[in-house]
Amino acid sequence: MLDLRDFVDSFDALVIAAGRNDRQVRAIAEEIERRVHLSLGVKPTRVEGWTTAQWIALDYGDVIVHVFDLETRDYYDLEHLWSAAPAHRPAHQR
Repeated sequence: MLDLRDFVDSFDALVIAAGRNDRQVRAIAEEIERRVHLSLGVKPTRVEGWTTAQWIALDYGDVIVHVFDLETRDYYDLEHLWSAAPAHRPAHQR
């Protein structure tokens, strides 16, 4: 997760995840949607990229979630683009 509160006004954070192929990318995005809905009772206001599943973006307003395939994540390299932003890597949870 990249904390962008000090860098942009339109949202607070980017969450970045990746899967090895389109099936994993879709599964990760589905699980994020499910867990956010169960935990917070909200659904994304907009979802993009579902068809090709190279890059699925879930817009939750203040938090934007990007789920990439590995090649697309390497190409766009959002962590490098926002390298000045504090990064937080949560502990692995099941």
